[in-house]
Amino acid sequence: MAATLPATQSAAAAVDPQRLTVDLAASEGPVMLGANGALYGLSDDGVPSDAALEPLKITSISQKPEGGAQHPNGDALTVSRSFFRNGGGEINVMMQDIYAKWPYEDLGIDDYLPKVDKITKEVSADPNSDRFVYIPFNEPDQIWYKLDVSDQAQYEKNRDRFFKDWKTVYQRIRAIDPDARIAGPNEAAYHNRLLKDFLAFAKRENVLPQVMTWHELGSGSLRDFQAHYDDYRALERAAGIAPLKINIDEYANRRDLSVPGQLVQWVSMFERNKVYANQAYWDAAGNMDGNVVRSNIPNGGWWFFRWYAGLTGNTVKVTPPQANTIDTLQGLASLDTARRQAQVLLGGSAGDSDVVVRNVSRPVFGRTVTATVAEAAWSGYEGQHATPRVLARTKVKVAADGTVTVPLRGLHKMSAYRIVLTPGGTGTPTAPSVPWSASYEAEAAAITGGQVYTQGTVSNANGYAASGTKDVGSLNQASSKVDFTVTVPENGTYDLAILYGNQSGAPATQRLSVDGGTPVTVTYPSTENWTYRAKKDVTVELSAGTHVLSLAKGAAEVTLDRVDLTRNTGAPTARYEATLADISGRPSYDYTSSAGLGTGALVLRRGDKAVFDVYAPRDGYYTVVPRASAAVTLALHGEKVAAAPERPLRLYLVAGNNRVAVTGGHAAVRSLDVSGDGSTAGTLSYEAASATLAGGAKLVESAHASGGSYIGSLGNSPDSTAEFTVDAPRSGRYVLVVHYAHNDRRDNGHSYNTDIMSRTADITVGASAPRTVTFKNTWSADDYWTVGVPVDLEKGANRVTFGNPGAWAPDIDRIELGRVLGRS
Repeated sequence: MAATLPATQSAAAAVDPQRLTVDLAASEGPVMLGANGALYGLSDDGVPSDAALEPLKITSISQKPEGGAQHPNGDALTVSRSFFRNGGGEINVMMQDIYAKWPYEDLGIDDYLPKVDKITKEVSADPNSDRFVYIPFNEPDQIWYKLDVSDQAQYEKNRDRFFKDWKTVYQRIRAIDPDARIAGPNEAAYHNRLLKDFLAFAKRENVLPQVMTWHELGSGSLRDFQAHYDDYRALERAAGIAPLKINIDEYANRRDLSVPGQLVQWVSMFERNKVYANQAYWDAAGNMDGNVVRSNIPNGGWWFFRWYAGLTGNTVKVTPPQANTIDTLQGLASLDTARRQAQVLLGGSAGDSDVVVRNVSRPVFGRTVTATVAEAAWSGYEGQHATPRVLARTKVKVAADGTVTVPLRGLHKMSAYRIVLTPGGTGTPTAPSVPWSASYEAEAAAITGGQVYTQGTVSNANGYAASGTKDVGSLNQASSKVDFTVTVPENGTYDLAILYGNQSGAPATQRLSVDGGTPVTVTYPSTENWTYRAKKDVTVELSAGTHVLSLAKGAAEVTLDRVDLTRNTGAPTARYEATLADISGRPSYDYTSSAGLGTGALVLRRGDKAVFDVYAPRDGYYTVVPRASAAVTLALHGEKVAAAPERPLRLYLVAGNNRVAVTGGHAAVRSLDVSGDGSTAGTLSYEAASATLAGGAKLVESAHASGGSYIGSLGNSPDSTAEFTVDAPRSGRYVLVVHYAHNDRRDNGHSYNTDIMSRTADITVGASAPRTVTFKNTWSADDYWTVGVPVDLEKGANRVTFGNPGAWAPDIDRIELGRVLGRS
């Protein structure tokens, strides 16, 4: 079996395939999921959304203290509500982020101590206080104490000052919160000299942290972390200290974030050593450090972390082609003997690879296994990524020596891949249909009136990621264009995905033409900056052969990175394997048949539940079919829907991720099949002009609003409201989709943080209690995003009112409503 990407995408490597070996008999201990955290990964309650957050099973995050001046949002107690209700583990409180400036104002310990008191009192009073960790100092090797100086005498002077302050603050926290867990010393980089001294001091003075923290930020950490970890554990042993929990509470640079092939390298080394780790905060809060688009939409990085969250059982030893080497093929793997599954996550290198899985137990797997291979590609920081495509699904005989070899051909450096092994059983899995696809770099195209730029590299690790490390910018002349020469195998419709950047402050356009024909306008939503990559999807009609696709300057300026061309084979379809779903209860796994998806069936009994993460490219109706042996119940948006076996249902999904729960009395479920492109037939739609406005809210003309106007100046007073009257054809649970925009920011003067702010609106339906909903910044006041809110409507007229008595609500373009269970 070989998982092979289309030949037009990547030529086979001339050298022998790399070999990555997995030993299922060499357990490393239970899967910990420690490396999935983020610094300022949450900005507000609801950003990111519950549906984007819960599936990741985050074990730790780092946030600022409540009211901290460092950033306008991301307060630990505020975001704890959504973090904990979505199964989050613990929250590191970055106490010095109470200060506004970066680096922090050094006003002395006497200025800091009252702030420490306030933070500790607030955290210790929280009902979940035992799930917070205090980090009293951040990067003391560089900030306040200069512990990284080379001069030994100066180091000792600075060290002694830091140790004195550490003891003072540590004891101050414990005096208020005797059960407090305290972390540190939290250096910007690993320092053997400091840590050796710190452990001796902290042990002697009884101020040892409960969690050991430091940062691993540069590309060199991919090479050096293992040595740092081993050295630190040796220091503990030498000091007579039992192993402390470790949290690498900032890791990776911009070029790593959002990139599955980079992330797998970091995560594999942290999970192997069973340490916790949080991605660094280089840009905007609230997107899990580059892995959630808007509030609810997955990108390639999100899917990688979703795979990571799906590992169960124990991790097992993985031997890569090169250990502790920057930008090489790396991986991690798990074995769950109860579920009879092995999973391998790998990536970080282009070309070909053979994945050799050893000690495939016959009592667990039988004589054959089904090997399923999928790819999570890089789609940019803000580029949506559909459910990862299955590249291969094949039954393989286990060799006499207990090995299974999975050949992977034409790997992409920026992608991550997942291999799942399940017992083969009888029958033959259905081979996946993989459409023709090809990628074209902008820097390799014909460029007129533009310039090639180099972005994130090993030597410029904090540059933004770019496909092939280059993009084309300065496309700001009237004649600017990029001509891509493409060759397609047959006549038909092709999906064109454009990786771009747009920092113009409004939607920007380009003119797309084929072979010099009549151009069509492509509109690009705003992005954080011209290198913070997003993805625009359009379609083109092409005949078999070679063509020139031109993207020429339109309104404002757009940066181009790469285009992907994929044969359109009809409405998108995804099949979600039941045996890989999140479960509760005690369902069993049936692999007697490998027909269909090849991954067997999940047998649900009363009290069991399986939860699927279902992607939708846009808000609207989709066809959902549970492949089950008996009737099941689906739960979505608070609605429960009975489903007969194989019966198609028309369900309303919101753009991005949707958590669909399946229960049954006794049903063997193989998959949840979802198809469609988000039909709006049967939905209700109301433009801004149809609302009744009061208290200063007003209708504002706008060329970017769908109806030519939006509701502005809404809120900031109890009297300022917008009321829509919606006419529901029948009673029931609906999804209210709000099309909104706003661009609230607070510039704190931090060169590498964009301090965007969210707005909220209180939404009242009829006589029900108001519900506060958070709306993330949309990068410009003219870009409209959507948020879906489940609501209950009565048949006939219903009042839906928006307001915010204490602050400005977002501008509202229009609203849509779709009943969760649509008419077939």
